Amino acid sequence: MIVTTLFVVWSIPMRILILAAFCAGLPLAAAAQTYQAINRLYVIPVSGTDFEVIEDHGEGPRGMWCAAASYAHDRLGASGGARLYVKNARSPSVSVSGRTGVVFTLDEASLTVPPTRSYSVSVRTPGLNLPVGHAIEFCKDFILELNDI
Repeated sequence: MIVTTLFVVWSIPMRILILAAFCAGLPLAAAAQTYQAINRLYVIPVSGTDFEVIEDHGEGPRGMWCAAASYAHDRLGASGGARLYVKNARSPSVSVSGRTGVVFTLDEASLTVPPTRSYSVSVRTPGLNLPVGHAIEFCKDFILELNDI
């Protein structure tokens, strides 16, 4: 009887403590999935090969491609020759309410339009693609050389 009473008395605070610890860890789990590129743009995974670059800091297409290529290389292990595709053109974010983003993919088969190429760099055309190695070169815009200081 005493053991049962102690279990009931201690189980409620213990349940609250466990629930609080679980809830406190949720933001950390979400933060662990978010990637910040060298240009301070955030990349959020959408599926296995799809991810969204969130527009910020006035970055244009070069910055968006830089962040996408950096994520594809660093997190997904994509080689420089792998192709990076715009799956969903610049539009309201699919992962962050009230923000603008571009969904990129490494999977050509998941595109709803045929892949296209262009001489200009854009994030407004679904299917537009670049090699990861080409797009990652845009990240050099954010590396300061010692002589530049």
